[in-house]
Amino acid sequence: MASLLRVQNLSARLGAAQLLFDIDFEANAGEVTVLVGRNGAGKSTTMKAIMGLVAEVGGVIEVDGRNVRGLTPHEIARLGVGYVPEERRIFTDLTVAENLEVGRQPKRQAARDAPRWTVERVCELFPKLAEMLDRPAGQMSGGEQQMLTIARTLMGNPRVILLDEPSEGLAPIVVQRIAETIRALKREGLCVILSEQNLHFARAVADRAVVIERGMVRFVGSFTALEADAEIRAKYLTA
Repeated sequence: MASLLRVQNLSARLGAAQLLFDIDFEANAGEVTVLVGRNGAGKSTTMKAIMGLVAEVGGVIEVDGRNVRGLTPHEIARLGVGYVPEERRIFTDLTVAENLEVGRQPKRQAARDAPRWTVERVCELFPKLAEMLDRPAGQMSGGEQQMLTIARTLMGNPRVILLDEPSEGLAPIVVQRIAETIRALKREGLCVILSEQNLHFARAVADRAVVIERGMVRFVGSFTALEADAEIRAKYLTA
């Protein structure tokens, strides 16, 4: 299977500080690849570098065979990459429906096989949103805002979706709903990249794992193989 996302020798700097060192991994359509590691390991920086949100980046970032390194975030988004940041960034003064409309993009010719997301379809994923379309987003709970952020990103019809710590700070029942959503996106054929510290949550959704520590890849393989490697988990994933 050809990789939909390929990252090769990815490096990133912020002034004199080097943040990422030769990050390598590939991710396929219809699979969930989870970036795991301790807080500050470089997971979020890797996602931001892919999305064009880090200025000083080297290496190759390919989406469906096209190198997108050096493109602006909106150009990368137009090529079918969606990004759900950890801080959510909803428009609190707009209603839920208006937030969804902000994310709406036409179906792209270059992504003919991407699902066409509508308000109705995202509300099927998140029935709670259907009850709140006229509510100001600032009046939503943290879990509801996370659902809205994912739904708004889907309105852009991505082929690749980057989810940065989607379970952080959420109630267990909401985390379960987010996991169900990620599995549904995988069934839709999306390439899902997940940044996550919660191994229990990652276990529920992930096919492949990339362990990052101090800006370097320490393991790439199936999540089952990671689970079986006690040495890697003890060295790079435990507190």
